Amino acid sequence: MASLSLRIDLDPEGRIGPGKIELLEHIADSGSISAAARAMGMSYKRAWDLVEEMKTIFGKPVIAARTGGRQGGGAELTALGLALVARFRAIERAAASAAAAQMQALQAEIEAA
Repeated sequence: MASLSLRIDLDPEGRIGPGKIELLEHIADSGSISAAARAMGMSYKRAWDLVEEMKTIFGKPVIAARTGGRQGGGAELTALGLALVARFRAIERAAASAAAAQMQALQAEIEAA
């Protein structure tokens, strides 16, 4: 089945796509960069590098570290991180909706071949 994948170029050096957004979603769900990295099958360093890349692109952090203690350490999304996920998913839904008829026609061409 044909599917649409979206990447948004933000400047010559940075872009955001489904992988970075999924990483943020896993961090939000697990409260941990390392758990998010494991869930996606990537190294902690790769996950951290992606988080730092987003910080560079947007000029402020997308996650905030929680200190240890009784509550435990970890990470949570900042307001920017939450907004980034919400906006990307909204753009993704809008693009899928706008392209639905063309995607169906493309799928029909594939099936007819």
